[in-house]
Amino acid sequence: MMRQLGFITLLILLFFNSTKLSAQHQKAVQKSSDLSYLADSTVLTRSDYLTKLGQVFDIINQVEVTTSSFYKLKPIAEHLSQDESAIALLKKRLSQSDRTLNLQNLQMYQTLLDELESNNDDCLTDLQLYDKQLDGLKTQILDLRKDTVLRKIFRTDSLKVIFRTQFQELGKKRILMDSLIKSNTGIINNLKARTSANLISVREMSYQADSQLKSVSVKAFSKERRYLWESVNQSANTNIGFKNFMESEQKISAYYFVYTRSARLLLLLTGALFFFWIYFNFKSLKQRDKLEAVSSLNFVFIRHRPYLITLIFILTLAPVFDLLAPALYIESIHILLAISLTALLFKRLPRAIFYQWCIFALLLIFPVILRSLGMPARYQRWLLLLFSTASLVYGIYTYRTLKEQARKHRLLLSVGVIYIIFNFLAIICNLFGRFTLTQIFYNSASSALLHAVSLIILAAMITEAFLLQIKSSRIRKNYPEHFDWKQVVKSIRGLLGIGIFLIWLTLFLVNLNIFDGLYTLAVSVLTEKRKIGTLVFTLGGIVLFLLIIWVANFLQKYIAYFFGDTGDDSLDGTKGERSKLIVTKLVLFIGGFLLAVAASGLPIDKITVVLGALGVGVGLGLQNIVSNFVSGIILIFDKTLRIGDVVELGDKKGRVKEIGIRASTLLTDDGAEIIIPNGAILSNNIINWTLSNNQMRVAIEFTVSNPFPREEVLELIKGVISSNDNIFLNKEPKINIVPKNKISSTIKINFWCKDISLAENTRSSISSIIFDELEEKGIEIL
Repeated sequence: MMRQLGFITLLILLFFNSTKLSAQHQKAVQKSSDLSYLADSTVLTRSDYLTKLGQVFDIINQVEVTTSSFYKLKPIAEHLSQDESAIALLKKRLSQSDRTLNLQNLQMYQTLLDELESNNDDCLTDLQLYDKQLDGLKTQILDLRKDTVLRKIFRTDSLKVIFRTQFQELGKKRILMDSLIKSNTGIINNLKARTSANLISVREMSYQADSQLKSVSVKAFSKERRYLWESVNQSANTNIGFKNFMESEQKISAYYFVYTRSARLLLLLTGALFFFWIYFNFKSLKQRDKLEAVSSLNFVFIRHRPYLITLIFILTLAPVFDLLAPALYIESIHILLAISLTALLFKRLPRAIFYQWCIFALLLIFPVILRSLGMPARYQRWLLLLFSTASLVYGIYTYRTLKEQARKHRLLLSVGVIYIIFNFLAIICNLFGRFTLTQIFYNSASSALLHAVSLIILAAMITEAFLLQIKSSRIRKNYPEHFDWKQVVKSIRGLLGIGIFLIWLTLFLVNLNIFDGLYTLAVSVLTEKRKIGTLVFTLGGIVLFLLIIWVANFLQKYIAYFFGDTGDDSLDGTKGERSKLIVTKLVLFIGGFLLAVAASGLPIDKITVVLGALGVGVGLGLQNIVSNFVSGIILIFDKTLRIGDVVELGDKKGRVKEIGIRASTLLTDDGAEIIIPNGAILSNNIINWTLSNNQMRVAIEFTVSNPFPREEVLELIKGVISSNDNIFLNKEPKINIVPKNKISSTIKINFWCKDISLAENTRSSISSIIFDELEEKGIEIL
C-alpha cells in the first residue's frame, strides 16, 4: 500500500515538473520570437546586393563622364603636330653653320624655343592631370573587384538569375567602359611621349642656340672677312642659298607670330583704344557744335579722323611688344613707320627740314630693299660702305643746321651724336672685315634716330589727346571752356619724357644685341634674396614697392585732368564732382599702398613690426603729421568742407581750392593761396557760407536828407532789387528807414543773393542804380 502511494506521488511530481518545464519552454520560445530583430547582420538582403550593384553603375558612369571632360586631347594633338614641325625646322637651321646665323636670328630662335618649351610644359601638365584622373578611376575599379559582396554576386548562379536585368545592362556598360579607358590611356600615353620628346629636343636646341650665340658674339669682334681693300681673284658667289634661307626664315617667322600672337593682339587693342579715345572726344565736340573750341590749343598732329596717327602709334610701339622679333618683321615695321611719318610731316614741317627727313628715310629704306635681293656678302659690304658714308655726311650736316631747332628735344640731339658716331664705326668695322659689327652699328644708328623721332611725335600726340580730353570733358559738364593748358602740358610732358626715354633706351639696347644679357643680369640682381637680421627681402620687391607707390601718387595727383578738372578756381558749381574726385584720389593712394605691400613680397609680420616702430615714432614726434593725415580723411568723408566752398577759418576768409591729405588750400579774394594744415582746420570754428546752399545776405545803407517821399523811395528800391538776376526772390528784401535827426535819415537795405560768388558785384550794381535813381528824384544823399 505504501509502495503504491509512493509511486502515485512520484507520478504526480513528475507531471507537475513536466508541466512546469513545458511552460518554461513555451516562455523561452515566446521570448526568442520577441528578440528576432537581433538576428545575425551578416545575412545579406536583396537591398544590400542592389546597393553594391549601384556602386558599380556609378563608377562605370563616372568613367564616361570623366573621359568626356578630356576635351583638350584633340587641341593638344594639333598643337604638338605644329610644335614638331617648328622644332624640325629650327633643328635644321641651327645645324647649318653658315654665316647667315646672326645675333638677331639666334635671339629670335631663343624666344621661339622658350615659347615652345612653355607650350609643351602646359600640354604635359594637362596630360598628367588627365592621366591622374584615369588612374583614380582604375583604382576604384580594382577596389570593386576586391569587394566580397560583389564577388559573391558574380559567382553565385542564383544571384545572377535574381539580378539578370542589372547584369545585362552592366555588361553593355562594361564594354563601353573598357573601350574608353583603353583608348584614352593609349592617347594620353602617346601624347605624353610626344610632349616629352619635344621638350628634350627644345632644351637641347636652347643649349645649342646659347652656344652659337656666344660664339657669334665673340666672333663679331674678330676678323670675319677679308679687308675691304684686299683683292679677290675668284668671282663673287651669287648662289649662296639665299632663296632657301629666306624661305626657312619666313617659315620660322610664321611660327614665331603664331606662338607670340597675344603680344600683337594687345598692341592692336591698345591702338584701337587710342583711336576711339580721340574719335569719341572729337565727336562729342561736333555734336555740341564746339569744334572751334580746340583751335586755341594749337593741335599739330591729332585730327578728328585719327587714322594716320593711330597707325603711327601702333608702328612706334610694335618693336616694344616684340623685342626679339624676326629681323624681317622689324625691318618691315621700320619701313612702314618711315613712310607713315613722312606722310604725317609733309604739311607740318618747313620744306627744308622735310627734305632732310626724306633723305634720312631713303637712307633707311634702300639698304633693306637691296639686301632683300640676296646680294653676295662682298657686294653688301660695298653697299653698306656707301650708305654709311652718306649717312655720316648727312648726320654731320643735319646736326649743324638743325641744332638750334632741336635744342628743346635733348633726346633728339643726343641721338644725332650717336647717329654720327655709329655710322663712323660702321665704316671702320667694314673696312677691317668686322661685318657683323658693321651691320649692328649701321642698323642701330638708323633705328635709334627713327625711334627717337617717332617717340617724340608719339609723346606730342598723347599730350594733344589729353588736352582734347580735358577740353571735351569741360564742355560736356558745362565747365568754363578756358583753362591753363600750358601748365597741364608741363605736367604731362614730365612723365612722357621719362617714358619715351626708357622705351628708346630699351629698343637701342635690343638693336645693339646686348639687352638680353643686361636684362638677365638685372633680373638676377633684383630677385636675389638678401638678409638683414631676420628680415629677408629682394631688391626687386623694394623697387616694385616704390614704383607702385609712385604710380599711385601720380594717378591720384593727375586723375582729375581726365575729367576736365585742372585745379583752377573757375569751377564754382562743381563742388560735388570735385569732392568725388577727392575720394577717388584717397582710394587710389591707399589702394596703391596696399597693392605695393602685397606685390613687394614683404612678410606681413615684419610690416607689423615696422608699423609698431612707426607707432613709437608717432608718440615721439609725428603726432602732427598723423593728426593732419587723419583730419584730411575726416574732412573728405565728413564733407565739412568741399572744394569751392566759401569759408572763414579764424581770421582767414576765402574759397577752398584744394583738400589734400596733409593740408588744404584757401584762395583769398586778393588771389593769395593760404595753406592750412588739416588738423588746424578741425581744431578751429569753421564758418562755411556755402555748406547747404550758395546764398548770402547783403546789407546796404544810405543816408538821405529829410524830408523825402518814403513810400515812393521804398517802391523804387524794391523795383531795383527785384530787377537783378542774382536776387533770391523767395526771401523778400527788408528795407528800414531810421531817422537819425531832423536833418537826415538812414535807409537800411537787406536782400539775399543766389550766388555768393557774385554778391559783391550785385551789391555794387544795386547801390549804383539806387544812387542814380534817388538823385533823379531830387533826393539828396549825404
